[in-house]
Amino acid sequence: MKLRIRRVALDTLRENVAVLSASCAALRPEAFQAFRRLKIDHESRTLIASLDVTHDRALVGPDEIGLTDPAFRRLGLSEGTEVSVSPAQRPQSLDAVGEKISGATLTGLQIETIVQDIAAYRYSDMEIAAFLVGCAGFMTSAELLDLTRAMANAGATLHWPSPMVVDKHCIGGIPGNRTSMIVVPIVAAHGLVIPKTSSRAITSPAGTADTMEVLANVDLSVADMRRVVEECNGCLVWGGHVNLSPVDDILIGVERPLNLDTREQMVASIMSKKMAAGSTHLLIDVPVGPTAKVRNLNDALRLRKLFEYVSDQIGINVEVIVTDGRQPVGRGVGPVLEARDVMAVLRNEAAAPADLREKSLQLAGKLIERDPMVRGGAGYRIATELLTSGVALATMDRIIDAQGRKSTAPALGALHRDILAPESGIVRAADCLRIAQLARLVGAPLDRGAGLDLFKKVGDRVEQGEPLFRIYAAEQSHFELTIAAADEESGFVLGANSQQDGKAAS
Repeated sequence: MKLRIRRVALDTLRENVAVLSASCAALRPEAFQAFRRLKIDHESRTLIASLDVTHDRALVGPDEIGLTDPAFRRLGLSEGTEVSVSPAQRPQSLDAVGEKISGATLTGLQIETIVQDIAAYRYSDMEIAAFLVGCAGFMTSAELLDLTRAMANAGATLHWPSPMVVDKHCIGGIPGNRTSMIVVPIVAAHGLVIPKTSSRAITSPAGTADTMEVLANVDLSVADMRRVVEECNGCLVWGGHVNLSPVDDILIGVERPLNLDTREQMVASIMSKKMAAGSTHLLIDVPVGPTAKVRNLNDALRLRKLFEYVSDQIGINVEVIVTDGRQPVGRGVGPVLEARDVMAVLRNEAAAPADLREKSLQLAGKLIERDPMVRGGAGYRIATELLTSGVALATMDRIIDAQGRKSTAPALGALHRDILAPESGIVRAADCLRIAQLARLVGAPLDRGAGLDLFKKVGDRVEQGEPLFRIYAAEQSHFELTIAAADEESGFVLGANSQQDGKAAS
């Protein structure tokens, strides 16, 4: 059938959705029951979309096909363009998904075909979820390796003239852990190439890209990214804009609401992006703590073995380090507050968070020691000198200017209130998950100035009525909701003395 395109102003997130009128002359009810996908063709362009039907003629007319925002953008044609519309065949790779759910081990070709279909948006979110659930049941080492390679090859791949391209990655789950924005300028100032591609937040209060965006443009093209790296030895950009392992972002968007976060999926996610980014040497930070992603040392060691196996097969030199994940790092949780902490460390301000500074120096030192000209054990000293001398700050300023400095920085939320300690005692624990939830609830990262400013660390003495943290919000409704949630459970655990187990502050 021939129909004219009409844009439907609906954001259906990742999914391509096409809308037909119930009065469409070419649509027979019995045909509609037989398929739920449409294929839309125009010359060399093809789009597969899920089908919805509307009874509102003002939305879509009988001779039109409505495309929601993602589908309209991906097809790339103007409204009113006539296209051919026909039933779309079910992706054949779904047979392999069914086999995986039944317990089969998939071949490399089967996994590659599934990944290609996901990359082409031929799968609905429900079908992607089926694939993820099947993989969560079990994955062999060979399947993990095949998935990593297929995900890396599904998007752009970067190649750099330098024989050594270093990178670092944290598996996440620790609020305020914005070490990349300090490590990159230190390592770049030393002279190593470190083109850092980072993610935006999905379930956290801020990703590195969200925080860097407070200071500079992060939506760079590959050409601009190369220019920045040539000028500065490093960059801090959003990986989604340069199309590195795009399937990973699709999978993450489906698995997080389902709370699917297996070791195998984590390894494939990280290593596929680093493979596509052209990294040769990678430092992986695995925080371990009672409310972190990895809860104990045994799990961390098993995860390290998976990273080492995949890295050996794809030719990336990987070092996995286990770090303290018992509490947030730094003070700020949310883009503006985290950017404040980063710049305070780079400027060597007296009030800069000591834990964020120290962890960043440790990580930067390990990367600097990958330089063949650096003696073992000298990396930390070199990193410290680059930071304290102001050289790292100057490098960060060059990176910000090269990427495009923001003329006006977002302001902190105008609404703020302190959450007070209900009793005197010692801070025994700070729940990373709860603190992240509160920061998300108050509007971070969409509201850049929303978040939490933490005043206490584990081990600190606190008096009754003393502030534990401050909530910042831009919207009244978010503000009130978060205050109520924090009053019910703040995430801070207080104890009367060193022998007594704490109880949650409320």
